[in-house]
Amino acid sequence: MKNVAVLGSTGSIGRQTLDIVRKYPDRFRAVALSCGRNTELLRAQIKEFAPEMVCVAEESEASRLRAEFVSLTVFSGADGLSDLAERNSAEIVVNGLLGMMGIRPTLAAVEAGKDIAFANKETLVAGGSLVMEAVKRSGVRFLPVDSEHSAIFQSLRAADGNPLKKIILTASGGPFRGYSKDQLEQVTLEMALKHPNWSMGAKITVDSATMMNKGLEIIEASWLFAVDPKDIEVVVHPQSAVHSAVEFADGSIIAQIGAPDMRLPIAYALSYPERLESPGKRFSFTDLASMTFERPDLDTFKCLKLAYEAIEKGGSYPAVLNCSNEEAVAAFLAGRIRFVQIADCVEYALDSHDGADIRTVEDIFEVEKTSRSSVRSYINNLT
Repeated sequence: MKNVAVLGSTGSIGRQTLDIVRKYPDRFRAVALSCGRNTELLRAQIKEFAPEMVCVAEESEASRLRAEFVSLTVFSGADGLSDLAERNSAEIVVNGLLGMMGIRPTLAAVEAGKDIAFANKETLVAGGSLVMEAVKRSGVRFLPVDSEHSAIFQSLRAADGNPLKKIILTASGGPFRGYSKDQLEQVTLEMALKHPNWSMGAKITVDSATMMNKGLEIIEASWLFAVDPKDIEVVVHPQSAVHSAVEFADGSIIAQIGAPDMRLPIAYALSYPERLESPGKRFSFTDLASMTFERPDLDTFKCLKLAYEAIEKGGSYPAVLNCSNEEAVAAFLAGRIRFVQIADCVEYALDSHDGADIRTVEDIFEVEKTSRSSVRSYINNLT
């Protein structure tokens, strides 16, 4: 029996993690859960999984939960989230949080000696050096849950000590693959939220549509696998069957292939190095008429180009990229800007930034504050 903590238990990754726990009640127990404001779903999860502790965003809601579940330890707010990540009895913490809020609880769990199943890419983008140094000090396992990084992790198990030549990071291309710049001008929110292959939350779905998600994943992969970003090649693969691959010195390429179902990499992270029977759909080569691969269009999908520029500049620039994108996507989801203006907001924030080193968590949040302010000013001038 392995105890599991799920940060963001009411989100897409969290719900699918609990699918695995539900399927294997003799293997996993959910001992800690957290959510933002979807407390009705959290209540149902508490009744089903009987965790030891939970965390919610607001103290007022935490008080109601304490009265309703008298034996339950209930935390609240950002500090409570870090307390939950550190003080639970889990051997592994699944980080399915969205955005920068994942940084402090990730570090808290790592420093408490807990293995991490990691889906919160923004934390590594903004604070990769801090997180990976903490992982090295504590000796915990840091297991990727994103399908692409899980694929790379699985493919590297075939390396047998041989150094890799490059990482091949696949991208579906999102719903607007093949669009021209003029066509992107006409994109609506409804269009952007219809991903052709994956079921994800709104923010991640928009990131896929702009291809910013792939830029963030390049930065994430460079930290996870200690690879120069120049040795990470993005390849558009619209069928989402090859989740990513690695190439070795002799030209051999090892790829991980499977159905586009996040429960597969989640289950692998929870049970690593063992593989469990997946509750998801099985992949069959005969179900696909073909598999195609193409280069990404960096001119049309400017977010990916901006990500490469931020990586090259290094230091605080990846954090600016991440924070400004979060702010811009939130504005798009709120109907304040158009789809193509997401990239404009990020470009403005990067151009306005004077680079700095990231030495502490406080440095990251200072960058976040200035980047968000910069984007808000830019948006206000647009309207």
